[in-house]
Amino acid sequence: MVSSLSLSAKKNKGKIKAGIRYLARNYELYIFVLPALIYILIYCYGPMYGVQIAFKDYRINKGIQGSDWVGLKHFVRFLSTPSCIRLIKNTIVISVYSLAVGFPFPIIFSLIINELRIGRFKKAVQTISYAPHFISTVVMVSMITMFLNERIGIVNKLIGYLGAGPYAFMSQAGWFPSIYVFSGIWQNLGWNSIIYLSALSSIDPELHEAAMIDGASRLQRIYHINLQGILPTITIMLILAAGKIMTVGFEKVFLMQNPLNTETSEIISTFVYKMGLQYTQYSFSTAIDFFNSIINCILLVSVNFAVKRMGSATLW
Repeated sequence: MVSSLSLSAKKNKGKIKAGIRYLARNYELYIFVLPALIYILIYCYGPMYGVQIAFKDYRINKGIQGSDWVGLKHFVRFLSTPSCIRLIKNTIVISVYSLAVGFPFPIIFSLIINELRIGRFKKAVQTISYAPHFISTVVMVSMITMFLNERIGIVNKLIGYLGAGPYAFMSQAGWFPSIYVFSGIWQNLGWNSIIYLSALSSIDPELHEAAMIDGASRLQRIYHINLQGILPTITIMLILAAGKIMTVGFEKVFLMQNPLNTETSEIISTFVYKMGLQYTQYSFSTAIDFFNSIINCILLVSVNFAVKRMGSATLW
């Protein structure tokens, strides 16, 4: 018994020494990683200290430690709020809509771009498709509002030439999810396709040559070689997207929101902003956001587990 313990202790010491030697040999690489690690620790893990506000009746004059502990009071309050179901429903509808409609577009676009053989034309298309991603959210929403304006918007002008309209797109709650989703597709299509184009570039050209010798058409090669080659990447991106179903971008929704479309535009993140900053209910807003994060974490783990059971590539 004693000898086995001493043997395991020696093995552990050997592993520690080997780890130290490895770090010493590659210390330059770890120095490069250090700034990113410090950034993550300070700005990602550091603020987690404040999560305890969700379980307290936080008062600024008392501080986090001095505030009274109230347990799950704020979580119960949120779940019993009349607007709770509507907030969760709107968040899920917009997010699932974005995932179902927007997720395939970058994949299809990257497959098309990969088939272009004229270098200058290919680069021009990529540059034009990337450009909207770098437009700020404020400018983007301003453009959307102008394009969809009931009197002078280009969309209503085109509809008018067809003998229909005009439509008050931004004032009708039913249009809000579609406007949010399709404007997001236009803005991020090129940027989101970069990772798929990178995966396509790693596919061995000899596979295409062999398929051409066997008489495979271009569509058959795209499906059986290109699409299958980037399938692990697609799976990983789908898992990550599923883990953000309860997270919808706050800035764009808030800027597009108005009193006439709040029925479908009021989501959890905008509600958290209003409760926390406008009404200074810090504990309540923290509890809502923490609840949202827990749901996202559960979804991420569940989808990853389901995909792993199917034998596909997973995060872990």
